Amino acid sequence: MSDGTDNTAGPERRSARVSSPCVKLCLVHPVEGICTGCLRTLEEITGWSQLTEAERRTIMKELPARAPRLAKRRGGRAAKLNRLG
Repeated sequence: MSDGTDNTAGPERRSARVSSPCVKLCLVHPVEGICTGCLRTLEEITGWSQLTEAERRTIMKELPARAPRLAKRRGGRAAKLNRLG
């Protein structure tokens, strides 16, 4: 029987609402190994709920610097179609 005491209180308690950069556009880039939507690695995505809020904030600060790794390629299917057409 519970006495109503919250045994999870304190500095070790995880945030009830996990902040996340997820934009629900999940596709891992085959070369860079990061999600094209949120820019996290698979390791970061799978372990996200186990990280502290401070750890999540640190990763989120690093994400914008990863965006250039996914710069649009020159060419691709559209360029091929233009060459053929």
